[in-house]
Amino acid sequence: MSPFPLVTLSGAPQARGRQYGAALKDRIARSAALYGGALEKYGISAAHKAALIAEYAQKIAAFDENYLEEMRGIAEGSGVALDDIVMINARTEVVALARAQSTKPVDDELDDGCTGAMLLPERSASGNLIHGQNWDWRAECAETGVVLRVRQDHGPDYLTFVEAGGLARSGLNAAGISITANYLECERDYTKLGIPLGLIRRKVLEQEHFALAAKAVATTPKSCSNNIMVASAAGFGIDFECAPDEAFPLYPEDGMIVHANHWVSPVALAKLRDTGIPHVPESFYRDWRVRKILQEQGRLLTRESLKKALFDDFLSPYAVCRPPRPADGGNLTATVAMIVMEPALGIMEIAPLPAINRQFTTYRLHGDGAAEPSAAAAAALEH
Repeated sequence: MSPFPLVTLSGAPQARGRQYGAALKDRIARSAALYGGALEKYGISAAHKAALIAEYAQKIAAFDENYLEEMRGIAEGSGVALDDIVMINARTEVVALARAQSTKPVDDELDDGCTGAMLLPERSASGNLIHGQNWDWRAECAETGVVLRVRQDHGPDYLTFVEAGGLARSGLNAAGISITANYLECERDYTKLGIPLGLIRRKVLEQEHFALAAKAVATTPKSCSNNIMVASAAGFGIDFECAPDEAFPLYPEDGMIVHANHWVSPVALAKLRDTGIPHVPESFYRDWRVRKILQEQGRLLTRESLKKALFDDFLSPYAVCRPPRPADGGNLTATVAMIVMEPALGIMEIAPLPAINRQFTTYRLHGDGAAEPSAAAAAALEH
């Protein structure tokens, strides 16, 4: 299976966007078609789609005008309409609002699933923090995922795995900050327009200081809930269970954090209602399985240890590592990618569709080399 392509970007926002668009035209066009098709399925007219996207474009510009400039550059470089680039960057919010406003009968569809984990240095054989996740979503996204290595004129360089046309998703930066995120839901969602989740993740990756990364997660208004795990290579991390207007921190226990897709914070559960469980009922045991497999491997763990836990197929296909299968809405859902990072080394390893492929590719923040097969790929295949 082909690895996700790596592109190195530099320069001012619009120039960087043009580089991005020109290098990844085909994948960006696929992303636009995927989410544009979802809107069509809900019976959303062209005018309604344009109005939804325009609202988010205004929010994005108010949050950071450079982001909209970069999106303009992506549109210019790829030949994909700017509205579609904005849609890709706000796809969680735009698709959910379109579904809610649809006049057609709509089957329930899964949002991002995912299981994330973090190991602090006291649980790491290398003495470095390890951070990773399985990203569960539409299987077609194995053909739209990309890795961006961004050289910034201001702020730390960063490495991010994202859907083509998007500005950021999971990743790490030169200041040792890393981020993963996954689906949560509550009754407060979509009552107000907030900042698209992908751009909050991008804001985290631009920070020199962990405190400011945590601030971006905890205080930026959102349209919907999300679980966002942020870490520092200095040896600390927090999992924020985020409602649109409030964040509930979860701290490491016994040197690790594991989180699936149900609310865990007792404070959160006393204040809101978890409405996402009908979409991800297996969440109740996915985090338990990952934690159990990690603990069974001993005190000091490695990136391979985390991979072993994230490969878990207990009660498949409703497992930590999901093979492609039909979802409620008719599309194929799967674990699209397994991402494992060691931020102190500037390393991100990724395997596409890991339930059927155990070949990892290593992406490096430092240097200008291309992506390379992971040295540990053979060991992973033996699992």
